[in-house]
Amino acid sequence: MCSWCWAFKPAWDKVKEALLGKVKVDYLLGGLAPDSNEPMPIETREYVKGNWKRIQGMIPDTRFNYDFWTSCEPKRSTYPACRAVICAKQQHTVFENLMIYGIQKSYYLEAQNPSNDDVLINIAESLGLDTDKFKIDLKSSQVNEILLNEIKLARSMDMNSMPSLVLHINGTLKVIDIDYLDANYIVKQIIP
Repeated sequence: MCSWCWAFKPAWDKVKEALLGKVKVDYLLGGLAPDSNEPMPIETREYVKGNWKRIQGMIPDTRFNYDFWTSCEPKRSTYPACRAVICAKQQHTVFENLMIYGIQKSYYLEAQNPSNDDVLINIAESLGLDTDKFKIDLKSSQVNEILLNEIKLARSMDMNSMPSLVLHINGTLKVIDIDYLDANYIVKQIIP
């Protein structure tokens, strides 16, 4: 549910294609905003909408459906979406990226709120996941613990902004600079 991650998707897809078979890619969930059923404050809504507009100015092909702000009750809660990614991955690793894209698509293009379990369950169903298992796992303490551990690990690696890329080679971490418009710039830092 990070709008910068959404804007990074086209470049990241090209990077992943260039790295295929050369570098193992692991995802860590950054968390962003803890669980809350409270409506997003007006100031935060304006900040996020402004961020969407800023992104579109910098990365022109990025699309957002601004109907989200009038058709949903926005919440500042991304942990449910993060747990949904973990639940999907637990059913099969192939579902991890599919769930990430499903959440992004529902949020940014279809004006649905992935802070809500029903939206996440619908995405899981559309992907062909076992929805009964998904519903149980989404509320499980085990999945929440995995999320909290991933957040802790990401922060221990100084991954405090989203998206972040870190190359791990023989116990050494190298932060990779991101260019939203030039995938080759990123690839050259990883595979010189």
